[in-house]
Amino acid sequence: MGDHPVLFIPGPTEVDDELRQIMAMPLLGHRDPKFVATVADVCEKLRPLFLTAQNAAFETCPGTALMEAGIRNLVPRGARTLHLIGGAFGKRWHKISAACGRDAEAFEVELGRAHDPQALAERLRRGPTPAAVCITHNETSTGVIQPLAELAASVREHAPDAMVMVDVVTSLAGAELRFDDWRLDWAFAGTQKCLALPPGLGVYAVSDRALARAAEVEERGFLLDLVQAVPDTTKGKPTATPCVPLVYALQHQLDRIAAEGLENRWRRHRELRATSLRWAAERGFTPFVADEAARSPTVSCIDANGADVEALARRAAAAGFKMDKGYGGLKGKAFRIGHMGDHDQARLETFLAAL
Repeated sequence: MGDHPVLFIPGPTEVDDELRQIMAMPLLGHRDPKFVATVADVCEKLRPLFLTAQNAAFETCPGTALMEAGIRNLVPRGARTLHLIGGAFGKRWHKISAACGRDAEAFEVELGRAHDPQALAERLRRGPTPAAVCITHNETSTGVIQPLAELAASVREHAPDAMVMVDVVTSLAGAELRFDDWRLDWAFAGTQKCLALPPGLGVYAVSDRALARAAEVEERGFLLDLVQAVPDTTKGKPTATPCVPLVYALQHQLDRIAAEGLENRWRRHRELRATSLRWAAERGFTPFVADEAARSPTVSCIDANGADVEALARRAAAAGFKMDKGYGGLKGKAFRIGHMGDHDQARLETFLAAL
């Protein structure tokens, strides 16, 4: 296991030694021609990750900054945003929208449930029409994955001018995501989840129509002005100095993901979920998410049913692992297993055996 606890938390997740070695490289200037070419190459390799033929890039920032960037670029000040909320990170995006001076509306479901596309369609039919609909594809705090293709289709049918904006922080590279086929406008993630790298870079895809909308929105900010950032970064010259070693690690990881095959990677995550939930059932635990279709393939949230979660965490630590003890109001009541990134069956089974 080495001298650090192996991470089975919902991010940051475990980073393979091969990738850590890349980040030990001597530093290179961010305007060096070699690095300029690397940045452009990373942007090109991000497009198949999102399954888009449109625009993809990155910035040195957390995913939360990209929540704000989406609001400031794609929603005029004072316009309405509709937020599908079923946990802590949906609430965060709603709070950010309000803090940016937008008319933020919460469309909530109870914890552990996904949104119903028909209920969303009914909300959009009765109005008022939002300028953007903000969806958390995979709610990390509860382990719920949304029926994103169907939700996006509801928006396109009933509010065709609304931007479809999606937090894919714990789904990108771990769960099925088809940016172009599902007609999304904005999707973003951080490197520390299913990409299995340290935190530090925010990666994103943005549609052509979203960039056209952004060009009409005032006060987009500076660093995260997509109208400027997208063309500059895709040419290899981001506005500000990026985290050079992490960009090189991302380039290599994107090659590794391509070699594994995106659909194979999605399948591996579903298999890790099945192993985790089978282990839970054998020990009298139940999934926090009742609807099987809504159970995340990257984060399993498990109802402890009164068991001592602290004792489980101590057992994990003694065996060289770090586990999660529940988020927010679920702390101590439900624990989460972050089986995302580069974890395989053997490592997961060793962790579960320790518990």
